[in-house]
Amino acid sequence: MGSESWVDQQIREAMERGEFDNLPGSGKPIENLRKDDPDWWIKQMLRREGIDPPPSERELLREEVENLDQNLRLLDRESEVRHVLSDLNRRIRSARMRPRAVPNRIVQPVDIEAAISRWKERS
Repeated sequence: MGSESWVDQQIREAMERGEFDNLPGSGKPIENLRKDDPDWWIKQMLRREGIDPPPSERELLREEVENLDQNLRLLDRESEVRHVLSDLNRRIRSARMRPRAVPNRIVQPVDIEAAISRWKERS
């Protein structure tokens, strides 16, 4: 056998015979390499069924921050704006404290005074 082990020899010979050609998933990335995601199996099932998985809490918060100025325009009183901003920052801080299985972009708390200034300019 020389320096090649019996297992290596069996694999090499199978490759030469083409037994590894055209396997399912050939040429595609290997899924589920991140074993620290506890929901990998449900996400895989949803993808297989053609259903988009629901957005994460952080994704929802990020979207809320991106649409913040537009949504604040609907409010009439500064006290309402402060309440909405304080609640948003509380939820952002809470989400940042929880461990996450899959790293994603961190959502920063909102500068309340700057947001109120923008709100006043638009009022």
